[in-house]
This record gives sequence, C-alpha cells and structure tokens, in this order.
Amino acid sequence: MKPIGLHKEAGRLVLKSVIGMVLAIQLVSCSQPDPVDALLSKMTLEEKCGQLSCPIGFNYFSREGEGFRLAEDFTSRMDTMPLGSCWAVLRADPWSRKTVESGLKPGESVRLLNQMQRYAVENTRLGIPLLFCEETPHGHMAVGTTVFPTGLGMASTWNPELLEQVGEVMGREVHAQGAHVGYGPVLDIARDPRWSRVEETMGEDPCLSGVLGAAIVKGMQRHVVATLKHLAAYGIPQGGHNAATAELGPNRLMNEYLQAFEQAVREGGAGAVMTAYNTIDGVPCTANTWLLEEVLRQSWQFKGVVFADLNAVNALYATHHAAADPAEAAALALKAGVDIDLGGYNYGGFLKEALQRGLVSEQDIDRAVRHVLQLKHDLGLFDHPYIDEGLAEAEVGVEAHARLAKQVALESTVLLKNNGVLPFDKTMRKVAVIGPNADNMYNQLGDYTAPQDPDRIVTMFEGIRDKGRADEVRYARGCAVRDLAVDGIDEAVRLARWADAVVLVVGGSSARDFQTSYEETGAAIVDKRISDMDCGEGFDRSTLRLLGNQELLMQRIYDLGKPVVTVYIQGRPLDMNLAAERSDALLTMWYPGMEGGAALADILWNDYNPSGKLPISIPRSVGQLPVYYSQPVIGDYVEESSKPLYPFGYGLSYAQFEYSDLRVEVMQGQDTLCKVTCLVKNIGPCAGEEVVQLYVRDEVASIAPSSKLLKDFRKVGLEAGESRQVTFFLTQEELSVYNTQQGWHFEPGAFMVMIGGSSDDPKETETVTF
Repeated sequence: MKPIGLHKEAGRLVLKSVIGMVLAIQLVSCSQPDPVDALLSKMTLEEKCGQLSCPIGFNYFSREGEGFRLAEDFTSRMDTMPLGSCWAVLRADPWSRKTVESGLKPGESVRLLNQMQRYAVENTRLGIPLLFCEETPHGHMAVGTTVFPTGLGMASTWNPELLEQVGEVMGREVHAQGAHVGYGPVLDIARDPRWSRVEETMGEDPCLSGVLGAAIVKGMQRHVVATLKHLAAYGIPQGGHNAATAELGPNRLMNEYLQAFEQAVREGGAGAVMTAYNTIDGVPCTANTWLLEEVLRQSWQFKGVVFADLNAVNALYATHHAAADPAEAAALALKAGVDIDLGGYNYGGFLKEALQRGLVSEQDIDRAVRHVLQLKHDLGLFDHPYIDEGLAEAEVGVEAHARLAKQVALESTVLLKNNGVLPFDKTMRKVAVIGPNADNMYNQLGDYTAPQDPDRIVTMFEGIRDKGRADEVRYARGCAVRDLAVDGIDEAVRLARWADAVVLVVGGSSARDFQTSYEETGAAIVDKRISDMDCGEGFDRSTLRLLGNQELLMQRIYDLGKPVVTVYIQGRPLDMNLAAERSDALLTMWYPGMEGGAALADILWNDYNPSGKLPISIPRSVGQLPVYYSQPVIGDYVEESSKPLYPFGYGLSYAQFEYSDLRVEVMQGQDTLCKVTCLVKNIGPCAGEEVVQLYVRDEVASIAPSSKLLKDFRKVGLEAGESRQVTFFLTQEELSVYNTQQGWHFEPGAFMVMIGGSSDDPKETETVTF
C-alpha cells in the first residue's frame, strides 16, 4: 500500500496530484461509473453487513513454525460474511495475553497482516481488502514500537510542531507493520480527574486540545487514518465514573466540548471518528443522530468513517436500555450514523435481522458500506493491498524515534516549584533516588502500553545513574504505590540521610499485569489484590490522595531537612499539597514514556531547561471538583480557596520572562478583527522557552461567558537577555458564540484581551470593542 500522502480540507481526503492528473481523473470520472458505487452494486446483503464489522483480531492466528496459521474463527467468518475490518490483531498486553516473548515482533506483524489480507483478497468472492486497525494513543500498542508520553504529557509541551512529528512517527510505525487505521488521538475535554482515562486526553481546554489534536492527526495521516476519540463529552462523567452520563445541554456542548473534534476534522482532516460510551442528557452517543449526522457530517462536512467503540452498540441494549434487543440496538446505531461496530458483537448478523424486521432499510446499510469502501479506495487498498515487508525493521522502534520520545518527555515536564535547589550544582555528589516510581518501568509508561524489553526503557533511577554527573547514585523503593507495607521506609530514610540530595519519585500507575481481570470492553475490574495500578481505563477514583504509604514516606524524608526534589509520575492530577508545602522543588512528568529517566536527568543538571505548562488544573482537594480555569468567577469555600493549587497554563523555568508593550490593533472590514502584539523578554540567567498564552473574555454575551478562554499560544525560545515580539490575530470565528436560537454567530461588543505565561496571571491586559 502506498502511504496516504493526503491533504485535508474540511475532513475530505484530497489526493495530492499535479493539475494535469486532476484533470485527467475528472475526465475519466465523467465517462466511467464511480468505482465504489460499482462495487456496492455487486455486493450481497451478507457482504455488505460484513463490511460493517470490526472484531478483535488478536486470537485470529497462531504460530506455526516460522510462520502463522490463520484461526478457523477468522477463515470461517471470511467464508460466510467476509469481514470489512479487524481490530487489535497486533495488540500486546495482559488482555491479549501477548508478552514480549510471545507477541509479534514488527517484522512478523507485517507478514501476518499480509497473510490475512491475502486470504481476504484471494478467497472471498469480491476480493475486498481488509482494513486493519490498531491502538495508537501514545504510540502503537504492539511489541517493539516507540512509547511516547501519554496524552497529558504530550499536551504539556504546548508544541504542535513537535506533536505533528509524534503523529508522523506513530503513523509510520503502524503502516510499516501492515495496518491502516490508528485509534487516537483522544480529544475528550477532561474536567474530572477522578475519571480513569484523564491520562489519555489533552486536558481541560478546547483550544489547546484542538490545536494539538489537529497536529497529531496531520502527522499520522501521512501514513494511516487517524481516529478521533471519543465523540462526545466523555471526559466529564458524573461522579468521575468511566462511561457515566454527561449532564449538559447543547449550548455548553457546542461551545466547550466539540471544538477540539471540529478542529481536528476541519484542519487536521481526520478520516475516522469513534463514538463514546456515555449518554449526553440521556441520549447515548452511539445512537445520537443530531451529533453524528447534523453536527459531524452536515455541519463539519466530515466524509470519513464512524466507529462505535468496543461493545458500545451492544450497550444500547444491555446498559443504556435504549433498545429492547440487540437487533434494535444495531438499528439505532446505524440510523444514527455509525458505520463500523468495534469488537466481537455480531453487528452484521443483527443488522440482517433488523432489515428483516423493517427496523432499517437496505439504503441505510448501503450508506454505511459506501463510507467504508470509500475509505479503502482513498487509501489505495484495492490497487495496493499489501505492505512492503522490509519496512518494519527500518521504521519501527528505531533510535531516531526514541530521540523524539525523549524530546517530548523533556518538553512535557512541568516545574511547579523551585526554591533554588534546581538545577543541581557540583555539591550534589551523592544522590538518593527514592520512591515507588523511581525504578519501575511500567509505572512510567501509562495505559494502552505493550509489554516492553527492559533494555529499551530508561527509568528515573537509571537515567540519573547513567547521567554520570554525581559521584554515586543509590536507589531505594521505600514503599509501593498502593500496598500498605512499611518495611522499606526505614531503609529509604537511611539512604536519604546519606545523600547530598534526594530525588523522591511518587504518584500513581496505570501498569496492568496478567492477574488483572477484564470486562468485555477491555476495562479493568478492580479486585481485592493490591497492585500499583490506580489509574487507567476502569480505575476511577473517589479521592485524589496518594495511596499506600507514600505520604508517610514523604514526611519521613522531608523531616531530614535534606534538599529534596519531588517528582510525580501520574496519570491524573493527584494531591500535591504536601509536596507543594515541604519539597524544595516539585515536578510532574505525568507518564513520560520510554525515555522518561533520561529526560529527568537532563532537567536536574540543566542540560534542558523545563518548559512544560499544565494542560489541566491541579486541584487542592477533591471537594473543589470540577475546577478549571475558564469557570465563571466564584467565591471561596469555608475551608479553602476555590482556586486550584496550580492552574491551567502554569509552569516554571530556570529562566524568567517579562511581558510588556501589549498592543491591540483593530482591523476594519475583515474577518480578522484585530492584531495582538506583545514583547517578551528573558530576564533570567540562562536560555529558556516560554509559552506565550493569549486569553480573551467576552464582557457581555447571550450565553453566560467564561471568565476567560484560551484563544492562541506560541512557544518561543529566548537566550538570556533576548527580547521578541509575539503576534496573534483574532478572528470573528474565534470570538463567536453558539446558542440554540442563532447557531454560531459573532456578537459585537467589548472583549478583554489578556497575555501571559499562565491562565491565572495575565501580565498585560487591554479591553477592545468591536
């Protein structure tokens, strides 16, 4: 298969072609029938329904000598109702029961998928090629691939150019192993950190999520189709429970929770979208015609494929009770706008039953099948169904990709506090690295991660030890993330007493293991056994406190009076009050991926000046939730401030930046309303990068306005003493508001323009009237 190499315009795949080729194609299309329609006209009902099914594929093969035997479950389905897609054939994790040893290596992956594709092309009546789909939230979830920081980490970079490179690498590695669709990025706006999937998201803000999401999509779609997850409002579940209902109306949904998806469709050109498990105001997303047809396809002009998440169609019957039986559930999803059902649910069979019962028409089925066939046509699968088997070794898990993973880990690290202990100086000769996340590779990788070769992962301890800047580096675990055992704490205290400085690595974990049980959706079932895992799909929390005896360990270390740098490895914003009060320095690295330890060492010894900014607010307590920067101004609680401990957009540097000379120039008679400029100067002792953030508050609006909204941002690097003018433009579209009476529209009036390095600390403000 040829790489897509596609531009995107309003979600439509547009082939890169010279003008002469375009004209030739147009002339041919005038005299020949559309190839998709021609193929559709030849298909039986069974063949059509098969195209809409995408079952889990990691059990569709077994090893046979140096090759593979295709499972009877796969071949029999291809012989009776040929499948249109397969999902997770290459997936390696405890759920698939594939380990580093038993999982497919990249070169084996492409050979297997070519073998399965050959069966589809050569042994079915019409020879329609399969669409292979794989998980790609922060790297391809398969053995031997590159593991990047998870979503919150990537978002902390505030660097769309860097994340476009990440998307390109993820797409390249998926394509080189024979697959065509990547599931990601996750663009759910996350405003309840109790929710178990916060780590996968780009945080709490629609502008940041949209810009970064579109960048990842652009990169991925140079090679494969990107799939936006999960439409919609999945990140604000009641009680923080995964898949719980989202209580909001159309005004807030449109103004706050759909913008990132729209931007990734219109600007990124995403070729696929996945529906969410939850309901919105009581309507399941997988059966929401307004969302999937009126908004996605009609308003956004989306031309791609809509997937229902794993078992989401069945959930219409079994969980939401919106359908009386599975056939009615399949009919609801199809008529709402779902094309492909993800998982083992017998979608095709139930659609046949629904047709026989008059719940759907064959035209309904044809519409969805046409979307699937069109995507395969745009990918070039009918002409090039197979992948060059030499690509995998040259393009998967290579050193250049590991270097990129390290750069993302560097830029994603957020410095939250520093009393001067960082960067380390020459007096820090003996360093103690302590904590449950200091030398545990899986605890730093996040959910949706394949089993790893330890030689490819750099833990915090390994990175600091191998840096070679300290004369001696020692490690003690101290305690577990969740287990209440205390027998290691005394040893850790003795080690800390020996050291000149302590790096204390605490937090959480999304590391799965072979003892974890799973629901049919892949979500973990929490059992009585105490593992480190406190986050990841299925691990919702009722509090945000550090579990186990981590705070006891921290107190004992802080009581020694030694210089302490506390590092949080976490999948959600956890309670940081103790560290904020007592630690000399505090960083969050979220889940920093395979190069996390090397990145931390560079930051400690000033080989990299931290530049990360928070993509989500860090609350003081769970009682504040939800707490996010754009909430209307409210009063304090009796017990504490209503402001977060650390706000959205916040992050320190070893440098210091000064803002001045804000100017807002109104531009008449154009869609661009104004030009905004300001001067940023590095007044610190060293070079650094600052994320210049532009916020706007609508002073009066038909929908109660937010306290402020991020509208643009720019990451700029400045040498010590260097100044630079930063320029933004604000358009009518960016300042428009949605209400159900008027739709999207611009309301003239007064707007406050704010610029600074954090959402809660605008350095320069000016009010302008349009």
